[in-house]
Amino acid sequence: MATNSPLPHPSVFLGEEQLKIIRGYRVHETRTPNRKLRVVTPSQTIGPFFSPGLLQPGDDDLASLKPGGARAQGTPMIIRGQVLDESGKPVRKALIEVWQANQWGKYEHPDDITQAPLDPNFKGWGRVLTQDDGRYEFRSIKPGAYPNPGYDNWMRPPHVHFSLFSAGLMQRLITQMYFPDEPLNDIDPILNGVDDLAARASLIARQLPDAADGSNVFSFDIVLRGTQETTFFIEP
Repeated sequence: MATNSPLPHPSVFLGEEQLKIIRGYRVHETRTPNRKLRVVTPSQTIGPFFSPGLLQPGDDDLASLKPGGARAQGTPMIIRGQVLDESGKPVRKALIEVWQANQWGKYEHPDDITQAPLDPNFKGWGRVLTQDDGRYEFRSIKPGAYPNPGYDNWMRPPHVHFSLFSAGLMQRLITQMYFPDEPLNDIDPILNGVDDLAARASLIARQLPDAADGSNVFSFDIVLRGTQETTFFIEP
């Protein structure tokens, strides 16, 4: 029987008090357990590697449904970075998946029931393997902000969701990349639920000079462990 006991495993950045701040955010309210879960099947490590066969041409491009196809509307952007371990060494063949909203803040997903328009040329998700030097790159368009239904006028700032698998991890790591100089960053309960300012800063990309084609370029490095570890979310 379920009880009203405190959460046994709160998120690494959302304690019980912080969770109260985001009441009305359906994803958290429906997926956060209110009792301790029983582990039936024990975990084993992932690895030793991911096959390049997991990738298809164009998987690194969120702004087109197929290579060479029509482009999604919005400000073109490139996200690039490096995955590092706790000693600063590159992590090769880490599997990174990303997903985001279109320029109007609409996800290509049936659970997004907002009235913002869909973009017929926007795929909205991507997948890459890191290179031997731990580097990765995605092409997309800058996402828009969107309202969170059920919570007054809470607007989520533009952000990109990241999921990362790597040999040696027991489960995938989840985080979000935010953009610099976004006013909504300062009032977002999820981002500001990270009390440590350095850890919060690890979620905000650095803007680099624009690419030759005019695309905005953002750098987002991911550190898996150690004192410089990127802030990760507990997977629901």
